[in-house]
Amino acid sequence: VTKLKMPGNFKSLLDQQMVGPSTEAFAESDFPVQSFKPKVQMPFRRLPGQNPRKVEEERRRRLYLSFDIAELLASKGIDSNQLMPRHYDPDNLPPIEETKDSVFPIYLPLKVFDNDEFDCRTPEEWMSLGLEPGSSDRKPVPGKALLPTDDVLGHEDPKSQELIYKWIDVGVLDYDKETELYLVHKTDKKGLVRDEEGRPILNGGVTREG
Repeated sequence: VTKLKMPGNFKSLLDQQMVGPSTEAFAESDFPVQSFKPKVQMPFRRLPGQNPRKVEEERRRRLYLSFDIAELLASKGIDSNQLMPRHYDPDNLPPIEETKDSVFPIYLPLKVFDNDEFDCRTPEEWMSLGLEPGSSDRKPVPGKALLPTDDVLGHEDPKSQELIYKWIDVGVLDYDKETELYLVHKTDKKGLVRDEEGRPILNGGVTREG
């Protein structure tokens, strides 16, 4: 039996080692970890030659995070700012030479074209992603929403010609079955979903005091 002999340049060997970036999330977040996991239709017990379920989940998670809906729409020639209908103004119609497709402004809401046939989750399943094991509080679910950059004018007149609509990172707080609408809250500069006092928004904003 011989004892392990340490090389004399052991410290320099450690310095030369190249370690890749960690996938662990060190940044503070108001979203549960499982809310970023994609839905994978795979058996839990893999067959020989197939990727493990966790590997497929991680690959799809990174793939979906690399997508940008504004860029995907722009690649199809769609201007996200033009998706929201505005007030009809016959006095300020652009000349025919400047219009690409039609001289008529967009007036149909997006809801008319809504189709949930290919949705991988129901609204209730989406909201359940905010529930962490062992906790009764429901956290926000990460998402993107087409919202006006001006919050004040956006609430007063969502169809104003002066508004600019962009895809903004939000936390989904709740879902209304009757109106089929989601309640969302814009994230701050750090990507957090906080109220005016800087506290995390839980359970759709409903506190114990009501």
